[in-house]
Amino acid sequence: MLSRIDRLLEGIEDSCAVLISGYPNIFYYSGFTSEDAYLLLSKDRRLIITDSRYTIQAKEQAVGFDVVDISRGWGAIFGGISETSLCFEEEKMTVAEYSKLKSAAHGKEFVKGQDVIDAPRRVKDKEEIRLISEAEKIGDEAFSHVLEFVRPGITELEVALELETYMKKNGASGLSFETIAASGVRSAMPHGAASEKVIEKGDFLTLDFGCVYKGYCSDMTRTVVVGRADERQREIYGTVLKAQQAAIDGIYDGIACAEADAIARRIISDAGYGENFGHSLGHSVGIEIHERPNFSPKSKDTLENGNVLSVEPGIYIDGFGGVRIEDLIAVSDGEIIDLTHSPKELIEL
Repeated sequence: MLSRIDRLLEGIEDSCAVLISGYPNIFYYSGFTSEDAYLLLSKDRRLIITDSRYTIQAKEQAVGFDVVDISRGWGAIFGGISETSLCFEEEKMTVAEYSKLKSAAHGKEFVKGQDVIDAPRRVKDKEEIRLISEAEKIGDEAFSHVLEFVRPGITELEVALELETYMKKNGASGLSFETIAASGVRSAMPHGAASEKVIEKGDFLTLDFGCVYKGYCSDMTRTVVVGRADERQREIYGTVLKAQQAAIDGIYDGIACAEADAIARRIISDAGYGENFGHSLGHSVGIEIHERPNFSPKSKDTLENGNVLSVEPGIYIDGFGGVRIEDLIAVSDGEIIDLTHSPKELIEL
């Protein structure tokens, strides 16, 4: 864990300490698994600040850190560091929290540092990729399981619950995000969370779901037809599948992320559905379900070794339905590895 801190501090001025308040970076830099904490890092100090409910846990998990009870007060805690400024997570801290800490900081300057603090997490090491792969495997198995469960007459909520229960029974500690189970015309909603809608024969059913395994997220999407697909459904599905596979085949270590997005977007646009693909091709996945970099038309990033991103083109037609197919890919030793193994040919149930 300390090597991660050393990488972070290399980009920080000597006069600046780092104050981390958001759970993803607390976990990444210390291994501590509670949200009720702060990290205070400097060239010569590694502090984890929490309350009496978690001090024993912190001593066990945050190896190499000094555990400080927050009851000491922020004035005393800040007074124990010599740095004159604090690099903090402006995207994770509330205005009230900022005001309280600022007033206790003995005049230390607060410097916005979210991008700098997040940066090391963009590149996953082999162990992180392995954990994400294990989480994705649980998702693959859950999808195979739920195919035996889906039938006309049950609700989207019942399908979502079946997926979630299976994942938690098979190694997941939680969900990456609220499960999407959108059927019929609701499948045109890219983020159509499961509802009480009853699934009917002939519906598209889009399932977008993921789990957390040892702190790391998975993410996958499959769209099936409950019953027999009609000609229009086959055309739309085939277009999305072609776009997704072309993107995966065309992505390489060093590609501009905007160009990766363009591979899939061109195919969908050429088929006449450009206006029906409104989101980016994909996003990074790790401790959080949405990390950086992204495959998007406006991205200035370049894909690099250690990145893990989703590849998820879609077509969404209001009043008809939609299709999305999503895999996770990892760049490891210059190779593109598809971490998702569920079948992608059109499934008719």
